[in-house]
Amino acid sequence: MSLSIIPDTLSRVRSRRAIVAGLGTVLGGAALAACGGEAAPAAVATKAPEATKAPEPTKAPAAAPTTAPAAGAATSTAGPAPVRTAKGGLRKSASGYKGTLNLWVLGYTAGNAFANPFDNAIVQFQADNPDIKVELIGYPPTDEGFTKLTTALQSGQGVDLLRLPSDRLPGYVKDDLVEAIDTYLTDADKADILPNVLDVTRIKDKKASAWPLWVVPMGIYVNKTVFAEAKVELPPKNWTWDQFVDAAKKTTFKNAKGEQVYGWSGFVDAGVVNTWALWMNEDTSVRPLTADGKFGFDNPKAVAGLERFISLALTHKVTPPDFGSQKDADIKGAFQNGQLAMTVDATGPAAQFKGAKVDFEIYPHPTMNGNKLTVGAVGLIAVAKTKDETKRKAAMDLGRYLTSSEVQEDVPAGSNVPTGFYLAPGARKSVKINDPLDKFLPVLPDMWSTPLVADWAKFTRLFHVEYQGIISGKVKAEEAMKRISAEATSLLKS
Repeated sequence: MSLSIIPDTLSRVRSRRAIVAGLGTVLGGAALAACGGEAAPAAVATKAPEATKAPEPTKAPAAAPTTAPAAGAATSTAGPAPVRTAKGGLRKSASGYKGTLNLWVLGYTAGNAFANPFDNAIVQFQADNPDIKVELIGYPPTDEGFTKLTTALQSGQGVDLLRLPSDRLPGYVKDDLVEAIDTYLTDADKADILPNVLDVTRIKDKKASAWPLWVVPMGIYVNKTVFAEAKVELPPKNWTWDQFVDAAKKTTFKNAKGEQVYGWSGFVDAGVVNTWALWMNEDTSVRPLTADGKFGFDNPKAVAGLERFISLALTHKVTPPDFGSQKDADIKGAFQNGQLAMTVDATGPAAQFKGAKVDFEIYPHPTMNGNKLTVGAVGLIAVAKTKDETKRKAAMDLGRYLTSSEVQEDVPAGSNVPTGFYLAPGARKSVKINDPLDKFLPVLPDMWSTPLVADWAKFTRLFHVEYQGIISGKVKAEEAMKRISAEATSLLKS
């Protein structure tokens, strides 16, 4: 996924008192909520967005599949569909709305780590609101996926709520496609939501424009089974770039089955910044937008970082041959199946890997020149613009519920939702997270985030073309960054 928290307020993120202490109640509650396994919900209706050629999402299964999951898919051991009764509280909408709410969920594919928690939560919400039907629509964490979502929002049809990363919010606010939530925030909401996280959504006229869901840092996933098979000792967690490269080289080998295993890979797409920290850590000046409002990747430090990064593929050859164009699901599948020793990703796949019984650890990014860095974001649930006041109120109620501690009570850690509803540290003090999400705590103080600019998506598309060219060796980093410098500066100033 692509990520962000306002860089000008980065000091609040880098400080443990700002995020870790600010999330103290959340993360201190990482003591396992060892709840019993939760059965999968009855199939929640899903529908495919009309303005896309991407694969249509399928309905969540009412029972566990009996065949092995496809590479990258979560393993479900669900039993019979649960019977839910109304519980009241935030689950109950006071809107009086009767009808359908369309909820678009980033990364949702029936049965995966993003689907099962939302499926379970919606079953409970519908039990409390029998007159409201919620349809879940998945869209992929790619540029194509965000284009689909934008098209739907612009049409004013087929989307009522959307789960999205914070770097996409400014563009939707600029285009007046989402509703401000200020007038719907209760005193309890204001006391519970971490103030610095809520501030991320204050864009136009300082109005909060979405419900903060969770804080999402990137980490290095290390497959301990692969390291053991390659007879390579796990590196120290305060590792350097050289130690990271050494580990990747040693875990690039043929396994006992004769299969090629690679030391590292990461997802590259115009919609994500997953891999950026591995070269942005060259120097603290390597940022897309400099303090004086200029493009920051066309300087010698950035070029050095990019060249060092692409040496993983071009010199050390520790990545698959199609690195840079691999599909996200293929990378996750390779890691899960033991054909990839390390990858970089956000918190979401942790539930999938835990459910598949992968023996893994989360490492911080390796340091370079003493610099510690990861990229991160705030996951949000926004409400699409609508003239229907009753529907808007119902959507706000659903957004509040899906970002509350009540939803974690309704979707506890279990067989088909290994970490419970939350796939990252929650944005509310009252949310208690489960293992293995607590493994990401050490990287939070070093989390950098993308600048909140309206044309961020246009910038990433511009950069992505050059980035793929650099990764493939078709273009030199210095040449590529200078070529887009003027246009990038213009887009980042918006």
